[in-house]
Amino acid sequence: MDDVIIIGGSFAGLAGALQLGRARRKVTVLDTGLPRNRFAGHSHGLLGHDHKPPLDILAEARQQLARYPTVKLVNARADSISGAIDNFSVLSGDGESLGARRLILSYGVADQMPEVPGFAESWGTSIVPCPYCDGFEVADQHWGLVWSGPPSHNYVRLYHDWTATLTVFADGHDIAPDIRADLARRNIPVVDGRIIEIAHHRGHITTVNLDSGRNAGVDILFAHPRNKPSASLHESLGLAMVNTPLGIALKVDERRETSIPGIYAAGDLANPAMASVTTAISQGATAGISAQQSMLV
Repeated sequence: MDDVIIIGGSFAGLAGALQLGRARRKVTVLDTGLPRNRFAGHSHGLLGHDHKPPLDILAEARQQLARYPTVKLVNARADSISGAIDNFSVLSGDGESLGARRLILSYGVADQMPEVPGFAESWGTSIVPCPYCDGFEVADQHWGLVWSGPPSHNYVRLYHDWTATLTVFADGHDIAPDIRADLARRNIPVVDGRIIEIAHHRGHITTVNLDSGRNAGVDILFAHPRNKPSASLHESLGLAMVNTPLGIALKVDERRETSIPGIYAAGDLANPAMASVTTAISQGATAGISAQQSMLV
């Protein structure tokens, strides 16, 4: 039996495995090799790895984990989970039954692309969600923001550190008169109408096309589509959830433990609104250390 099984081997999962491996705990990481940021050409803001392709960073992390004899990386999904603390059972996609005293869920979320031609094709290239991840590289260019609700007003203020040229696309949302007045005061134009197409060349936006017949040009478009967990294991377990502006997330405490003792969660699965590699690594390390300390006798 393993000490810990980690389901999801991207940044959060591997960070947890590293801490557990260094504590000489027996760990199995199950991963399907489809991290959320696989569409991004480079990862930014991670100390020591700034501007590296995220898949390269993950490959290097897996190589480094090879020096820890108690850590096993398995290319497989987890189909089901049963049992309780100190005696969990995980059935993998290849039919193998694995046992562990603790679990860490870090299988992330999947972004739900709107049914707009060109949107998915441009995602991660010229349509992005996070200014901390991509803002520096497109600073002082013409930014667009797809309005998604009240939180979008905060993004307007946030983006000012990177650019003075911003266009808001209402995309069918009713923007309150007082907010429109504030946008006008900031010299931020609002383009009404629904987005019906993202015209692009190999993922690079040429125009944002609207149902009004208007076409608007921007250099980069910030958007926040809703997301959902990449697997449904949490549903069968009955774990407590919380609603966020972008979707549901697993409820965890400061130690990253879920509502079921012995099950921890880290990364986007427990914090989908903060799509940051740095945050995922921090949460994964905390989950790994917390799981290890919970097994002390």
